[in-house]
Amino acid sequence: MNTIFTPPLYIQRYEFVIDFVKENKPKKVVDLGCNDCTLLRKLKFHKEIELLAGLDIDCAVIRAKMYELAPIPTDYLQPGDHPLTIELYQGSVTERDPRTKGFDLVTSIELIEHLQLEDVDRFTEVVFGYMAPVAAIISTPNADFNPLLPGLTGFRHYDHKFEWTKVEFQTWALKVCKEFGYVVAFTGVGQIPAQEESIGFCSQIGVFQIDRSGGDAPRLQNNVAEEHLPYRVLYNVVYPSLCDSNIFQRTLVNEVLYWAETLKREWLEEIRGVGDEESEQTDEEGCSREGMDREESQTGEVERVEAGGRGFEVENEEVGGEGRTDMGQVEPYREGQSVCVPLVRLCSCPRVQALSGTVQRLTKFLLENSRVQLTNDGTAVVLVDSDDEDLEWDENFDNTGTGPFFVSSVENEDWETELGQ
Repeated sequence: MNTIFTPPLYIQRYEFVIDFVKENKPKKVVDLGCNDCTLLRKLKFHKEIELLAGLDIDCAVIRAKMYELAPIPTDYLQPGDHPLTIELYQGSVTERDPRTKGFDLVTSIELIEHLQLEDVDRFTEVVFGYMAPVAAIISTPNADFNPLLPGLTGFRHYDHKFEWTKVEFQTWALKVCKEFGYVVAFTGVGQIPAQEESIGFCSQIGVFQIDRSGGDAPRLQNNVAEEHLPYRVLYNVVYPSLCDSNIFQRTLVNEVLYWAETLKREWLEEIRGVGDEESEQTDEEGCSREGMDREESQTGEVERVEAGGRGFEVENEEVGGEGRTDMGQVEPYREGQSVCVPLVRLCSCPRVQALSGTVQRLTKFLLENSRVQLTNDGTAVVLVDSDDEDLEWDENFDNTGTGPFFVSSVENEDWETELGQ
């Protein structure tokens, strides 16, 4: 049946939910009848969601796919600002469980038609009376559309207990609104035949939202300890986040080291003249831009410095000779066999700035971490110039051993001679 729609109808239903999430940004979402967790796997990438739950009566179908909801490597490399908790339950949507209270969004995609008609009222009371979400998305087949589906006789699925017409679905939805204080908007997915617009969508959808015309509706408290818990927990995972101090520290240090190495490499390429004509032309353009920017800085506006094709801003600082500001050195520089990348330059990198906020905070965090070596005055990250480890320095090299980062050379091993070969 889905093959007559492009994209397939089930994908259109999921995309409808995703679009709603993008627009309304709910923090807590539960999918009733989550089946193989396909919708949950799509929703977990939306950073605004803090709690994602799924419920299904079929334990086996959840277990078959639940580990696909586990964090992936990028979740550890780029953790979110807040933790994402994912919980999967086995249970019936006609039973009350206090862990389902207080959600911003409840989704029930092609579920209600799998219930016995006598259970629909119970489902309605549990979802809208007990769970009382801020919003709910309910989708179900439109029986009026069935004659247009080639080869279909009877219901669309062997497990369907009923299929509502457009009028029947809307009658049920309006009754829900009257009894539980919601408003509903009717829509759907599945293209409407031009000559049959009165039939409606192939899959009809009701978007319910709490009626706030009389003021904000009260939210029910989650008194888990006081009530029976009929649902069985099948899976629970908490994603890494920057709320964890250890994860925050590791993420910040990784970003600092990455950008420090990047800036070091670009600076070394520039001073060593590495690059073709295009890179030389880029350097000349960069100098021209920098010259114009210096003129603008005389007006007291923000100075913009170009480095390696990237621009960054140093607010309320005047850039003097040799790339320095009142806060210290801006561009990388050499100390002995090391290259020093100033923290003020690192703090201009968007991700580092977002994590640390200020140079002062960045300094504080780095002083507490042994993975990063700072200069004696704590203003720059020290990196070894690996390309020059085995080379003699020119007359500018401090070979007295008195420099703050002097590293004595190590004699190269000659294992062939030692073995008498």
